Amino acid sequence: MFMVMKQARPPASTPSKTTPTAERSGSSEIDAFVRQARAVAAVKAAGGGRLILALDATMSRQPTWDIACTLQAEMFDAVGKSGSLAVQLVYFRGFGECRSSKFVTDTAALKRLMTGIGCRGGATQIGKVLAHALKSTATEKVDALVYIGDAMEESVDDLADKAGRLGLLGVPVFVFQEGRDKTAESAFKEIARLSKGAWYRFDHNSAATLAKLLSAVAVFATGGVKALEARGRPEDRLMIENLRGGNKG
Repeated sequence: MFMVMKQARPPASTPSKTTPTAERSGSSEIDAFVRQARAVAAVKAAGGGRLILALDATMSRQPTWDIACTLQAEMFDAVGKSGSLAVQLVYFRGFGECRSSKFVTDTAALKRLMTGIGCRGGATQIGKVLAHALKSTATEKVDALVYIGDAMEESVDDLADKAGRLGLLGVPVFVFQEGRDKTAESAFKEIARLSKGAWYRFDHNSAATLAKLLSAVAVFATGGVKALEARGRPEDRLMIENLRGGNKG
């Protein structure tokens, strides 16, 4: 096995600078403020989120691994001012090798773990990743699982069973698929559906989009849908849409 918890306070409210002649805030502005306040309160009450970042580290994945090393900071940055995020790295490679790190709460620690791992040839072991998530959340709640990969070489029924159990435990799986392998796409969409998560496609030309979506997952892991609604970025709205029943390619 490869937890440091860092607590960050929500920014203090600043005094209103309205003048006697200023108009009253519109209802939409008030609604937005209330949503944000509730989201921050939810994050504070929860004490932060726990997220598993799982990657296929077989030989074909080296370019994507390098991208993930660069983009993982987006997750911590997304919640740095409103809560804390603990991330665990899980990966598989080679002949039956599947490992997990401790939960870490800063990008430097996670990057050190990731840069020390090289990709090796081998078959996919997604079932082990899902089984690990089930075992972890039985000990202490896991708020989300992110999986990044391009292939699936296992029993779909077995993966579906584990994904369904994660869904019942409130652990959504956010699957990011590189490429257009139809077998993988079908399985990944089913994992996302049964776990009440979401599926997305990306490639080397859409790294910026992947970074934004990873930040949305982090916000969700620390504050749920309310936190996504409060932040209100395009990627947050897309995440909410997919969580409510629409996986788009």
